[in-house]
Amino acid sequence: MQRVALTTGSGVTADNELRYTVGTLTVGGGQPTGNGPVGQDASAYVLTFSEEFNNGFNTSVWNDHIWYETSNPTLNYAVRNGVLKIWPQRDASGNFFNRTLDTDGKFQQRYGYFEMQAKLPIGKGVWPAFWLFAHPGDRRPEIDIMEAYPGGGPNSGWGDSSLHPVAFAATVWPNGSSNGNAGSRMLQTPDLSAAFHVYGVKWEANRQTFYFDGQPFLTVNVSMGDPMYLLLDLWFGSASGTPDSTTPTGEGNSFEVNYVRAWQFR
Repeated sequence: MQRVALTTGSGVTADNELRYTVGTLTVGGGQPTGNGPVGQDASAYVLTFSEEFNNGFNTSVWNDHIWYETSNPTLNYAVRNGVLKIWPQRDASGNFFNRTLDTDGKFQQRYGYFEMQAKLPIGKGVWPAFWLFAHPGDRRPEIDIMEAYPGGGPNSGWGDSSLHPVAFAATVWPNGSSNGNAGSRMLQTPDLSAAFHVYGVKWEANRQTFYFDGQPFLTVNVSMGDPMYLLLDLWFGSASGTPDSTTPTGEGNSFEVNYVRAWQFR
């Protein structure tokens, strides 16, 4: 969580409201680090977005609900000591509910590199994800950088016998999840709840390459040209099953995010 100022020059300009413009893209201030993506040549990139969570939850950068829903008033997210936490929680009705934190209307980008460092939650039903999305007209392009379903357990390959996450998936949906994907891979891993790991995608005009801790594991060759925004979420269901009384709730079982960063190609 190193803090380095984003300075003007080399195509970067700034105004007195802490907005930075890189080329034609304007993004929120944050605390950029000046580093390149893990495993990449830093000289090939310009940092365009850096959320280090050093100053709490920034509502000028993040929404706390997805565009087609309203915000659930039950608080199940917070920034603690420079780490964003989203945790399973029952609302006033006694139900588990989805939480999405995204930059819709506040930051979007076409192409570049997108990266998150995170530690994942455990348990029946939990479904953490880091993805890119857009909803222009009736189109729904989507790039899933990380989705995990530990509640599926050992028979599914997603979780171990204690429902800890031991796999995640990356998927490209050029025209939305209802229209079939262009490529996907489920990657077996160590326990993703035990330590922080880095998840990233290099998005080029006709190719998307996915990385885990700086190592490539999936390349999809498809054209996707819509600018997309960032999403961090903790949803429930799908291959992780239905949450129940065994699902650990509260901050102690959080989707923990140390940082989210984006770069554009030089």
